Amino acid sequence: MPAPTRTRVLAVCAAPVVALIAVAALVPLPFVIAQPGSTTANVLGLHKDKPVITISGVATRGTSGQLRMTTIEATGPDTEIGLGDVVDSWFRTDRAVMPRDAVYPAGQSDQEIEQHNVAEMKKSQDAAAEAALRYLHRSPKDVKVELSLADVGGPSAGLLFTLGIIDKIDGDGRGGDLTGGRSIAGTGTITPDGTVGAVGGVSLKTQAAGRDGATVFLVPKDECSDAGAELPKGMRLIPVTTLTDAVTSLKALKDGGSVPSCPA
Repeated sequence: MPAPTRTRVLAVCAAPVVALIAVAALVPLPFVIAQPGSTTANVLGLHKDKPVITISGVATRGTSGQLRMTTIEATGPDTEIGLGDVVDSWFRTDRAVMPRDAVYPAGQSDQEIEQHNVAEMKKSQDAAAEAALRYLHRSPKDVKVELSLADVGGPSAGLLFTLGIIDKIDGDGRGGDLTGGRSIAGTGTITPDGTVGAVGGVSLKTQAAGRDGATVFLVPKDECSDAGAELPKGMRLIPVTTLTDAVTSLKALKDGGSVPSCPA
């Protein structure tokens, strides 16, 4: 009789587990699912028929390269995420499952979250303009910078905005493009003193950049490991911690010099 007894015990124990799984499959879970977003916003070009960067008070130059800001697309705070969605995303390299509270502040409405993201972008743009003018030893009293990309929220385009301003005013400092005519993507926050900060979601952003043709990606140094996790074939990662790092690396890349890379 021992074997049948064990069978009955296992059956009794399994029943609650099956019931829990069945309930979990129907109940929305507190997660957000993210995927690679758009990289179409070239900060050296136009967005909705308007220049992303407009500069007055100093002569500007034409540019031939691209500085593509990268984004991720995440499900909204009110989107119902089920167990099947989570399991499917866990097994995909182009998806990331994140706690909802890590992406969206708890207790805020969609409108409040949107307002927060727009405010973060505005702060990022202001910091980018200040960092660029400091780097170029220009006074904000004499040079005015207007950045127009309000419908993309968050601070992660700060580094790209700053490099775009520098390229439009000074290029590589010798009459050429800072980009060397390349399509360069990247991410990173910026502070007025030129410090580059981490952002998150970089493995999804490198995938987006590779999908859209970029072969060089500027990444905050502390996120090298994440950026290399699903790195597209042929893409070069350049780690940066400061604005000076980024400018120096782009000039070296253009000239065929030594350029730092993320550890393998």
